[in-house]
Amino acid sequence: MQPFHVSVGDEVSFAKTVGESDVYLFAGITGDLSSNHVNEAVMAKTAFGRRIAHGVLLVGFMSTASTLMIEKTRGRGAADETPVSLGYDRIRFLEPVFIGDTVTVHYRIADIDPERRRSTSEIEVTNQHGRTVAVARHILKWVAAP
Repeated sequence: MQPFHVSVGDEVSFAKTVGESDVYLFAGITGDLSSNHVNEAVMAKTAFGRRIAHGVLLVGFMSTASTLMIEKTRGRGAADETPVSLGYDRIRFLEPVFIGDTVTVHYRIADIDPERRRSTSEIEVTNQHGRTVAVARHILKWVAAP
């Protein structure tokens, strides 16, 4: 059997400060113009006290981290297989992310299934205070070239 391109414990991280433009561009692209994200006056009257970023924007950052892991494999002979995302499981948004927060996505290979050519990763997203704001599991499928 062909060797695998990642190992359990391999990890990457990605950090970004969530800007107002990130939230507004994401809202425009997706059509999610909820007051939660784009109306400061409404949100000032809530328990949050201000606008919150879209949870799915964090999933986009998770995807960036998976891309970093894929790029890390390019030097390991992965040219004969193309890794593609099979999706995210157990996504949970545990705390709000506010405009101006800096989030770090921690992406770690947790399991490998060489027969099915899949790797599963644990994802944890933390804010600048070290608090976990989101978690998920991600599955990559390694597809052989024809």
